[in-house]
Amino acid sequence: MQRGESITSSLQHAVFFPEKTKSHYVTVVALHGRGADAHDLLPLVESLGFDDLLVIAPRAPRLFEFGEGYAWYDLSEEGIPDPASFNESLQLLREFLAEIRKGYPIEPTKLVLLGFSQGAVMSYAAGLLDPTNVRGIVALSGYIPSRSNLPIQWHKLTGFPVFISHGAYDELIPLKLGRESAELLRNSGANVTFREYAMGHQVTEETLRDLTAWMRDVIR
Repeated sequence: MQRGESITSSLQHAVFFPEKTKSHYVTVVALHGRGADAHDLLPLVESLGFDDLLVIAPRAPRLFEFGEGYAWYDLSEEGIPDPASFNESLQLLREFLAEIRKGYPIEPTKLVLLGFSQGAVMSYAAGLLDPTNVRGIVALSGYIPSRSNLPIQWHKLTGFPVFISHGAYDELIPLKLGRESAELLRNSGANVTFREYAMGHQVTEETLRDLTAWMRDVIR
């Protein structure tokens, strides 16, 4: 992949084009976790082995309060992001997704949201609110912020592809939240692939193998 020039948009971001030029690209929007930055998930996406992806990586808008990097929202109690910061970032992210659809050569029916940790929460929120404009969601070690009163139209998710991975020993986001998210989606009729791994708050080679297979099915 080669870095391209970024458009002016609601969120600062990095964009990486495949070497092969096409009129439109299968696109992954990679949303990093708390304390990271726009480049954090690029090695993960590259490791999936697809040589024709357009990768767009926005940077979360809030400075991480406990060190370097950025965050999508402040933390409240377990399972509930701080409402003000969460809603502000969600609005920016939804505006950003509309802007990149106009500003980059994205294949309209093949845009996948991929997020880790807080990025997975944001991927869920943005994708489930607007599933007709997203091909699928990849949620790595995250959860649906179901207690944030999002106006999700669950009946519109029938057949919607979602890949969920979670560590059995996740010390930051409990496994039960990943399981609850999978159950919510299954009950809505979504096409859920849920995987638990013997790991903590991370991504392993086994996760990547399963995700590669899922991506191949969804985008091809």
